[in-house]
Amino acid sequence: MTQFDSRFTPTRRRLLQTALGAAVMLPAAARAAPAGFDDWRDKFRSRALAKGISPQTWDRAMARLEPDMSVFKNFQKQPEFNEQLWQYINRRVSDWRITNGREALKKNEPLFARIERDFGVERGTLLALWGVESAYGDPLVQQNHMRPVFPSLAALAWNEPRRRAYWETELINALKIVDRGWSTPDEMRGSWAGAMGHTQWMPEVWLNVGIDYDRDGRVSPFGRPDDALGSSAKFLVNRGKYHRGEHWGYEVRGPGGAISGSRSFLAWSRSGVTRVDGEPFPDPQASAQMWAPVEGGPQFLLGPNFYAVRSYNPSMNYALAICHLGDRILGGGPFAQPFPGSERTMTLAEVQEMQTRLTRAGFDTGGTDGRVGNDTMKAVRDYQTRAGMQPADGYGGLKLLARLRQGP
Repeated sequence: MTQFDSRFTPTRRRLLQTALGAAVMLPAAARAAPAGFDDWRDKFRSRALAKGISPQTWDRAMARLEPDMSVFKNFQKQPEFNEQLWQYINRRVSDWRITNGREALKKNEPLFARIERDFGVERGTLLALWGVESAYGDPLVQQNHMRPVFPSLAALAWNEPRRRAYWETELINALKIVDRGWSTPDEMRGSWAGAMGHTQWMPEVWLNVGIDYDRDGRVSPFGRPDDALGSSAKFLVNRGKYHRGEHWGYEVRGPGGAISGSRSFLAWSRSGVTRVDGEPFPDPQASAQMWAPVEGGPQFLLGPNFYAVRSYNPSMNYALAICHLGDRILGGGPFAQPFPGSERTMTLAEVQEMQTRLTRAGFDTGGTDGRVGNDTMKAVRDYQTRAGMQPADGYGGLKLLARLRQGP
């Protein structure tokens, strides 16, 4: 999660706060529903059955369900941490994710080769999505950060005024998945907004984009990663218009930052823009746009596949983190031009040392495995506040580690 992004998108959701047991399905006699929920559920049942949901599926998933009201607290908290772009990149393109991404590739190389043949999506992109969304399918993420999705979706469909129709549709989609026999209400655990599995599918994506890529007779984002990764590649192609054989873009040097719009790589080259690694652009006729996200920092020529990744989450920062992490997993180096005021990314050992020192100082990081998630960020922010460090932004980097090494 672990790390997970806190921005909601209509297609999938980042993993957020640990909340096991925040919503459980109990008999009504054991736990009273909030006022008005039972009436809404009775009316919604008629609409669900009119959409083709069987009475048996309704009873199985909804009859004794209690809404997870903690979802509204999560809505109010966003964004919890205000990160500068370099902090955002460092936390997601971490030593842990790079190392474990390479291990995930070794274990699943035939799968990634098959996806590249079938869809043309680079393995680095999918590895990065997998790593950021679920830490490469780590079961601890499922255990510690996921909750039953039906109580969450029911609460949102009932009482989230801004996008109630959207949440009602996603609840119907989740019921259709159970009706098809693809999953069970107990198995369907995800983020508070209903995103599930290796690459965090919302029910609509599962239902309408998911494919049975491992040929086991059902579509599932859980278990083996085949369905999740194959379907995510299909998503990038169909909804993101991913271009086979093109890289997402390149870090570049030279003039052109004031030029807007899309031009060919050849036109950019003629205006004096070059790749920082000195290599030529592979396809001079392919189109790209210039992006300099922070004045004085790295600048990039972005091709269509960057925006295909952005279709997965509309944040430019998210797309850059995914694309850069994919390059790093496959052997690429850090950005040649640092962001102003940035620190280098900490090594795995340094992150673990930071977590250990924070824990000893009385700040719970949720573990010392080298993965920086919401627990570690909260521990960092609480330590910064106690130590009078400004800003108390929750970013655990080299300056924080140096302060910890000085002792309490």
